[in-house]
Amino acid sequence: MIRRKEMPLWQELPLLLIVAFCLAVLIRTFLVQAFYIPSGSMQSTLEIKDRVLVNKVVYDMRDPVRGEIVVFRGTDNWAPEVTEEVSNSFVAKLGRTVGDLVGVSRPGERDFIKRVIGLPGDKVACCDAKGRITVNGVGIDESYIAEGFNSDLNQPPNPNQCTSRRFTEVTVPAGEMFVMGDHREVSQDARCQGPVPIDNVIGRAFVIVWPSSRFTSLSVPDVWKTYAENHPTAAGLPERKHSPSTELFALPFLLSGALSARSGLPFSIRRRRLPS
Repeated sequence: MIRRKEMPLWQELPLLLIVAFCLAVLIRTFLVQAFYIPSGSMQSTLEIKDRVLVNKVVYDMRDPVRGEIVVFRGTDNWAPEVTEEVSNSFVAKLGRTVGDLVGVSRPGERDFIKRVIGLPGDKVACCDAKGRITVNGVGIDESYIAEGFNSDLNQPPNPNQCTSRRFTEVTVPAGEMFVMGDHREVSQDARCQGPVPIDNVIGRAFVIVWPSSRFTSLSVPDVWKTYAENHPTAAGLPERKHSPSTELFALPFLLSGALSARSGLPFSIRRRRLPS
């Protein structure tokens, strides 16, 4: 059997780097993306400078559920929570471009991360006699909100600033969701900026990956799981149906093609060389 000639390291290393970069771009585009947490609106669940991984395909197959933490693109009503001056030098712009391609850059001003509280048809309000938010008249015990991270119950509602815990009942429109930050005193969310379209969701945050000392999964709290068992759909409305995107099905073939190019063998030949 004729062996393929080995490539010298100086040729192989750039090829490996190009393949790795292309794979990172594919994964960031279709599967998973890292997001930087720029504000304290989700404390104490998420701290400033945390990095989370976001599943970008889960909502191609289903809608968000209450209690999940989602990254989404805000509407024109949503004001940026953090505005920072950035360098416009060539090196800085190049770094931001590359970082955005592989999914490690900071989110844009219109990208937000919040917890899903209400779905289409839900009636969301605050507060009941115990100071809790209510969804369809049911009080929610939000144990993930740490003491000191809740807004003032006695402060009157302000339609332009989410400084009060109280807000009048909102019926979530069709195709939209009601989201709130866990740090209610500083989070600017649906209480004062309105619900957001479900189609604006980028993905679900499912794990904190950095810093390593805070590595943990971001699962749906038990209180929302219990609520879902008794209220499986929002106000009896049917859930939307999705079909997985064509890009998701194409991705395995793109990855196989990249790996085949690395080895110098056509994909069809590699499949036939299986051990008997």
